Amino acid sequence: MASIKAAGNTKNTRPPPRILSVKEKTRLTPNMIRITFAGPEIETIRTGCEGANCKLMLPKQGQSREAFALQLQDGPRPTTRTYTVRHLRRDIQELDINFVDHGEEGPASAWANAAKPGDFCGFAGPGPVKLAEFYADWYLVAADMSALPVAAAALEAMPRDAKGVAVFEITEASDRQAIDAPAGIDVHWLLHSDPHRPSSAQVDFITEMEWPTGVVQTCIAGESGVIRTLRDYLANQRRIPRKDCYVSGYWRIGLIEDEHQAMKRKEA
Repeated sequence: MASIKAAGNTKNTRPPPRILSVKEKTRLTPNMIRITFAGPEIETIRTGCEGANCKLMLPKQGQSREAFALQLQDGPRPTTRTYTVRHLRRDIQELDINFVDHGEEGPASAWANAAKPGDFCGFAGPGPVKLAEFYADWYLVAADMSALPVAAAALEAMPRDAKGVAVFEITEASDRQAIDAPAGIDVHWLLHSDPHRPSSAQVDFITEMEWPTGVVQTCIAGESGVIRTLRDYLANQRRIPRKDCYVSGYWRIGLIEDEHQAMKRKEA
């Protein structure tokens, strides 16, 4: 979320993070957890933000809500991770965020695994949605488990007569999820059982598939090595204009989020 600065004034005027309360935890698939947040704070989140990034700020184990609120105000910044708004139901004050289940391997996964009704975390954002307009003749959507929420949100927001291809790479067959994609989207599920090892499955599928003619828009996100290859293919071989492409690395094998974000800033 971009800082808003008045002329001649460097004070950051963006609103402070909200503190959201856990309503329930759902095991969506063997490798994905959904946390549903509820409360009046959700009424202040803008509508139509499904698929937008947000920042989740995680309390320390045993930290009280009051102490956490004070930390958000005075610092230091809590452990923070980037996630995607999957569903927003402002009318009943609910918001869903999906977490890939890494067990205790990462702080957000560990928090989601332990979460129970009444727990809380900080929420900043959301940022802009990735596909704000739909004008293409056909669409290419691709994601691994980390990017399934943004890909699913993009598909569900598309015009119902949209056509295209969606390629999802999941850990096991039972990680398939129900997505309300237009009937003209051809959905493919690819299996990659060990996300810690590089995969060429999405790249192979996309570079070998038959490409229709016409304007294409993309929503592609996932592991940075895969993303780098696909970005190069789309730009240099398919010549797709940059304005028509959302292609983003969400993580990198062997790096935690802070290291990955530093790498992206260095390469930008």
